[in-house]
Amino acid sequence: MTLLIFLLLLIIPIGSIAGYEYFKVINAPKYNPETMPLNYEIVGAGDKKLVFIHGLTGSKNYWKRELETVSKTHQLLLVDLLGFGDSPKPNSDYSLNIQLNALEKLITKENFNDGNTVIVGHSMGSIISLALLAKHSNWFKGAIITGLPVYKDRNEFREIMSGHAVFDRLASGKYGTLICMLHPIFMTDYFKPDNLTDDVYEDAKKHTWQSYANSLNEVVIKPDLYAFSKAIKDKKIVFIHGAEDTSAPYETAKEYAETFSNAKFITIKDGDHQLFLKEPNILWRAIQDFSVSEDTIIGTVGPKALNISKNEQALNIK
Repeated sequence: MTLLIFLLLLIIPIGSIAGYEYFKVINAPKYNPETMPLNYEIVGAGDKKLVFIHGLTGSKNYWKRELETVSKTHQLLLVDLLGFGDSPKPNSDYSLNIQLNALEKLITKENFNDGNTVIVGHSMGSIISLALLAKHSNWFKGAIITGLPVYKDRNEFREIMSGHAVFDRLASGKYGTLICMLHPIFMTDYFKPDNLTDDVYEDAKKHTWQSYANSLNEVVIKPDLYAFSKAIKDKKIVFIHGAEDTSAPYETAKEYAETFSNAKFITIKDGDHQLFLKEPNILWRAIQDFSVSEDTIIGTVGPKALNISKNEQALNIK
């Protein structure tokens, strides 16, 4: 009897939370691009423009680290993707096309499609950035890609995530959707990954089980990234990848980068999947140097190696 009471006390609140999260999504309105614009923010000034696209469970606030480094010379469009941050969370399949269409409306509205814009993406946002560049090559000068995940299939994704934090392991498993319904329980301070800052982790809680599960399947795992590289052709792409990235396999990302005719692949020796949160200057310097050299460079640098003059940059890549 005592055990039964204990189980009831455990199951009832868990079931209530899962049920609430489930019906909150099912009862949400269907996605309407005309009435559900993305949440965004424009920072800085200057002739050069940047569009920032965050990763899975991220938000526009992910990029707010030492922004003054580039905000004096660039105009920055920081976006919350559909289903994340403070953007709408409709009942949707969260396909790649839906994310692209929502971004296209915003980018054209704010005139970031003038051909003088560089897209900056992290993780899932890197895939979306490449898809945007492939679809609208005339809108952008190129892209800076960080932590690009290149998976063969869902099984490989699950295998890679099996060594991660508790919530990541559970959310990527067989019962991932159910676990995601319970993210109010699992996404507490106790389960916070060491490489996430407190503010980024707080924003990560704003997704729904549907926006997470569908985005993972439809945007991260399903797309053919090699089709993007064929469409992009000679646009300049800078890949920044941590050698210690256990979420996005290093070797597959480097192999993918080599399919581009005008690519620079920068390896950060001690960087992980969230290398920007630890060393934001790596990205800011790559942005400042984006238009300096048109040479294709594939090499390795340490976190401090980008703190050099523009003329010396190529010499520090081995």
